[in-house]
Amino acid sequence: MLNNLTRRTLMKGMAATGLATTLGGRAALAADEPLGITLVIPSPVGDVGWGHALAAGLEPVKAAYGDKVKVTVIENIPEGPDADRIMNKAVADGNKFLIAGSFGYQNGALQIARRDPSVTVLHASGFQVAPNFSPFAAKYFQGTYLLGMAAATLSKTGKLGSVSAFAIPELITSINAFTLGAQTVNPDIEVSVVWVNSWFDPAKEQEAAKALMAQDCDVIFSNAQDTPSVISACEEAGVYAFNLNSSMKKYAPAKYLGCIATDWSPFFKASVDAHLAGTFKGANTFLGVSDKVVAVTDWNPDIPADTMTKIKEIEAKIADGSFSPFTGPIMKADDSEGVASGATMTDGEIVGMDWHVKGVTTPLPK
Repeated sequence: MLNNLTRRTLMKGMAATGLATTLGGRAALAADEPLGITLVIPSPVGDVGWGHALAAGLEPVKAAYGDKVKVTVIENIPEGPDADRIMNKAVADGNKFLIAGSFGYQNGALQIARRDPSVTVLHASGFQVAPNFSPFAAKYFQGTYLLGMAAATLSKTGKLGSVSAFAIPELITSINAFTLGAQTVNPDIEVSVVWVNSWFDPAKEQEAAKALMAQDCDVIFSNAQDTPSVISACEEAGVYAFNLNSSMKKYAPAKYLGCIATDWSPFFKASVDAHLAGTFKGANTFLGVSDKVVAVTDWNPDIPADTMTKIKEIEAKIADGSFSPFTGPIMKADDSEGVASGATMTDGEIVGMDWHVKGVTTPLPK
């Protein structure tokens, strides 16, 4: 069973008591009642983007368990007090499996896990871990490195751009790998970034894309936007663009460079299995190409065949673990050493990355 709730309808339900029926009774669930699974996300589910990918990741769980699970998606919930109240309400109404789908939900979700060991919590993009609390993130950088190679091959100006949501490590690493991949084709490539400080702001995203194009950026990376605004603006202007999470090709049939798609279903299914078996153990989960969570799709046919051959060779090495985009030597944007020659950043170092590589011309927000 799947329910989609918006902030407005949820608040009405909270005021009225009707939410208890939607999410499950307040009393403890009987053994034969379904497992209540609640996904909370900061944007609409829509047909593309982060929220869409998370919701899609629960479809195989529903298919596997049928009436034994009851899935509710609560969408468009801003980070902050509203999210905390809504997550607490979901758990109070008997839901024992919570997916907190935004970085800014971390503190509230962690408090829930600490208060109630019977609840399993998955948290997107965070870093805190508890016995019943697992942060999860995608190794987007594995895909952006490959698309950087394609972008540099097609770029005529040597200037690439990225419209990016928030300056968190997950998105910083995506930009850095994009730059490093492009530099394997053109060492002089430059990447400009506009931080929009929002997961969902179509107007601001379009303005940012147009600002980058005005700076002669002729390939744009839509970095964690939940709308096709950047992709559509680039298509209209005749500029190549790509994005994370789910395909937006229908919004840019000619100039869509590709998509770093995420399939969260293997992780969600394994986590639900463990919860039901009583074996769930919180861990920092960082998943990529080899885990079948990250895959680059919808490659544009304009990419030259010899470039695609090189891309596929590197993709295979990423998949088998013999190559990492973050193997030195890598210089930081301030000309200091980021990674020594021959050294490779660990997953722990990558998830904490707070610096740009040389070639990214926009300073990080302070």
